[in-house]
Amino acid sequence: MITIKEMISRKEMTEFVKFPFKLYKNNPFWVPPMINGQLDTFDKNVNPVFEQASGQFFVAIKNNEIVGRIAVMINSYDLKENIKKVRFGWFDFIDDLEVSAALLEKAKEIGIANNLEFMEGPMGFSNLDEVGVLTKGFDHIGTMSSWYNYPYYSEHLKQLGFQVGTEFVENKFSFSNVNPQKLERGSEIVKQRYGFKALNFTDIKDLMPYVDEMFDVFNASYASLPSFVPVSQAQKEYFRKKYLPFINPHFIQFVTDKDGKLIAFAITMPSFSVALQKAQGKLFPFGWYHLLKAKNKAKHILFYLIGTLPKHHNQGVPSIMFYEYYKIFKKIGVEQCYRTPELESNTAVKALWSGFGQETYKKRCTFIKKL
Repeated sequence: MITIKEMISRKEMTEFVKFPFKLYKNNPFWVPPMINGQLDTFDKNVNPVFEQASGQFFVAIKNNEIVGRIAVMINSYDLKENIKKVRFGWFDFIDDLEVSAALLEKAKEIGIANNLEFMEGPMGFSNLDEVGVLTKGFDHIGTMSSWYNYPYYSEHLKQLGFQVGTEFVENKFSFSNVNPQKLERGSEIVKQRYGFKALNFTDIKDLMPYVDEMFDVFNASYASLPSFVPVSQAQKEYFRKKYLPFINPHFIQFVTDKDGKLIAFAITMPSFSVALQKAQGKLFPFGWYHLLKAKNKAKHILFYLIGTLPKHHNQGVPSIMFYEYYKIFKKIGVEQCYRTPELESNTAVKALWSGFGQETYKKRCTFIKKL
């Protein structure tokens, strides 16, 4: 018999967060989150996303043991846009169809109780959270910005009547593929033609005044994507505190127009995957050391976010940031570049990266079902 239990207290939520540590124990490809960071994500008193979204967290119990978990979310922005959707995410379970079915039934109940029309997941509260079930690339290490899962996840969803929703790809390319002469030439042409300027930073404090503008550019450039939820002012402050300490200031690039207004940004990060595996979800006693080492001695880089104001699309703005990155990455000896999940249907993104000899090494998708 499967029992579904809602997790509410800090102690219960810690159990919710720690379940995948057991499910993926000794799996060489799963990357654990930082436990306290994940707890903050789910804390209504910490994460401002709860100003515009609700979230409930459940585990499945069988034989007095946790065997699965699911987060069920409703975002008011979805409803405002007349998208009558209940979201589900942080969805993990043993290979037992009865378990996955019971968890999804709970999400369905919540959706019906709120007069919604369909459910979609796995996804988070917004576009800055992880998304999708992994369907290709199970033998590649995960990243801190995406979920890893066993192959049986998608099979369960299909057996339970779900259809593929939005499809994503993850690409990588060798730094040796980069043509610096082409990047430099493109960068100079764009700067001279439009008066654009690259902004580089050596200290996190120097870029702080631009953070709000950066999120404004993010909101404008990502607004047309499926399931997009704009970043609120409170969330800007939250993400500033949560993510910027992980980022080497050299790895953030901004472009301004001739009047000094921010028109584009890019954020890259060292790959923290191996460091997070060594940390096992904790900063102490030695987790901080592994993370600091990864931050300062990066050979693998993750392109986390890139955005340009829509009115400056087709003006070659990314070439400026790419050339600045080339100079930085060349100096520190970067070998491999990875990208976060991108829409498989996004032809503009495909064109942007077409000259880098990229390889699609992972695929993932969300699943949808009518209530």
